[in-house]
Amino acid sequence: MVIPNDRLHHYFHWEVRSWSRAYPLWQRTLAALNKERRKALALGERDGGLSLMLADHGFTTVCSDLRGPTDRAKALHRTFGRDEVITYEHIDATAIPKPDASFDVVIFKSMIGALSTKEKQAQAIREMHRVLKHGGVLLFAENLQGTRLHTWLRKRFVAWDHYWRYLDPVKDRDLFVPFARLDDHTTGLLANLGRSEGQRDVLARFDAVVSPLVPPTQRTIWFGVAVKG
Repeated sequence: MVIPNDRLHHYFHWEVRSWSRAYPLWQRTLAALNKERRKALALGERDGGLSLMLADHGFTTVCSDLRGPTDRAKALHRTFGRDEVITYEHIDATAIPKPDASFDVVIFKSMIGALSTKEKQAQAIREMHRVLKHGGVLLFAENLQGTRLHTWLRKRFVAWDHYWRYLDPVKDRDLFVPFARLDDHTTGLLANLGRSEGQRDVLARFDAVVSPLVPPTQRTIWFGVAVKG
């Protein structure tokens, strides 16, 4: 399935050039699934971008958020004619109210940091694993700690820094222990320091050159695919 590039803005919403580096891997993964495996759960969705992506790829999707997806999410799905294959629910990722093996795909982006502790993050990942069918996939993209500069700036300018737990791609690999296979990558460096989406886009182009030169633990985004065995 060919998706127009301008759709990426609707899928990822902010710092699009950086976060959408997950998309080629996700797209290949979705395309490789059996055509009869078409049920998906999107967590922490708020404005519904990833639910639109799943619907565009032929999945019947539950679009969920702790406080429920916004009206903006529903309007987005109507705009692209995907509302008939998307339903909306309030779901706590640490206690997903679905039976075991309910979904072929679970997806989240920039969500489990808000759970504040590694214990709650691990519980959420276990719940995602539980509701996936055998051979199902978890698509994820999450914030990393970044450099000392990122830490310093967040403490001064980011309202939610006091409760957000940023991941470490080395120390937190054990979060994915329940899964049989993990294909993961890191990206991003300076783009999230931009004050506007235009600035973030320019910085992301620069990051494409320089971020491979810094250790993964100093990058800002961790993304990948975890497969339930």
